[in-house]
Amino acid sequence: MKNFLRLFLLCIPLLLLTSCFDILDKVNVKADGTGEYTIILNASKSKTRLASISKMETINGKKVPKKADIENKINEAAKIFKGTPGISNVKTSMDFDNYIIKLSCNFKKIENINAGLEKLKAQNILGKMVPTQVYSQNLEKKIFARNKVNTFKEDYNKMSKADKEVFNNAKYTSVMQFESTVKSQTNSVYVLSPNKKALKLEADILDLILQKKQIQNTILFQ
Repeated sequence: MKNFLRLFLLCIPLLLLTSCFDILDKVNVKADGTGEYTIILNASKSKTRLASISKMETINGKKVPKKADIENKINEAAKIFKGTPGISNVKTSMDFDNYIIKLSCNFKKIENINAGLEKLKAQNILGKMVPTQVYSQNLEKKIFARNKVNTFKEDYNKMSKADKEVFNNAKYTSVMQFESTVKSQTNSVYVLSPNKKALKLEADILDLILQKKQIQNTILFQ
């Protein structure tokens, strides 16, 4: 924990120097199990503060990464995803005016995303606390799942006060869109769309760290 807690997906230290950032985690799954995955890290609400921070060498005793450092991290992540079996059409975008970073790709099966995240963790692009076995699917049983993840509460409690403040206003949104119609789900925190083909979870990242809100969900299709 000497560096900032690298929670969830792409760990971009510059964006995590502010507590006002959003993470959007989105999957679009077809009936045959193929689909598209997208992760967006958005700190546009803090762009003025981040623009000032980016000109500094250090803050709170930590080195401030430069634009080139962030680009290298994103490009390295994209290269690893491209080399993961079952993953294709990897795209990245980096908006340094508004501090929005995006990575998207197609997958043959949702477990390919888990494998890609495992590779990112193995190369230290993701922090040790980032969950990687995030999704699973059983086409025969018509089940799609967001898997349970371990609690990060103990690691969070070891952080300094300044580092904890990073997560005070941070938000996480999970969107799952399906070609098939949802019959039931096990976590009512997720909101089901009127057409019953999408689920959405919105939560404070701190609530997820402390497990005040649960992320796991098992979805059964008609």
